[in-house]
Amino acid sequence: MTSRFIIVMGVAGCGKTAVGKTLARYWGWKFYDADDFHPPENIAKMTNGIPLNDSDRALWLAYLHHLISSCLKAKHSGVLACSALKERYRQQLLEGNQGLQIVYLKGNYDLIWSRLSARQDHYMKAHMLQSQFEALEEPTNELSIDVSVPVDEVIQTILKYMEN
Repeated sequence: MTSRFIIVMGVAGCGKTAVGKTLARYWGWKFYDADDFHPPENIAKMTNGIPLNDSDRALWLAYLHHLISSCLKAKHSGVLACSALKERYRQQLLEGNQGLQIVYLKGNYDLIWSRLSARQDHYMKAHMLQSQFEALEEPTNELSIDVSVPVDEVIQTILKYMEN
């Protein structure tokens, strides 16, 4: 059996975790949240309202690449919820990983702001959203889904896309 791996990407609050967990359950795959792999220094920065920079993300991205690569080599399929905001981050994650698909959850600033503002107990605070939109380099060759529709519609769109 060929293993597959999906990265559900987008800015904080776009629904990566909810969509990723649902897809993983549907397919019986393992779910990973990239937020769980940040080193304590990164979490401390974000908790204090300081956006991460490229050097903050370097080891984190290297680890995520290793995670994906290891899973695919072991014939384990999975879903990773990961911001992957910049093209070079996505290229790093894709490098040498056959069977990896990226799904971009796209939403406008006002919609995402309203979601983040209502969220509790997460280190990514709503006032940091602007830095995420500034860093975002929207993918052009990946499945892109508007998250203003209900989550069930987002899931159905991804399922139909993955069947083809």
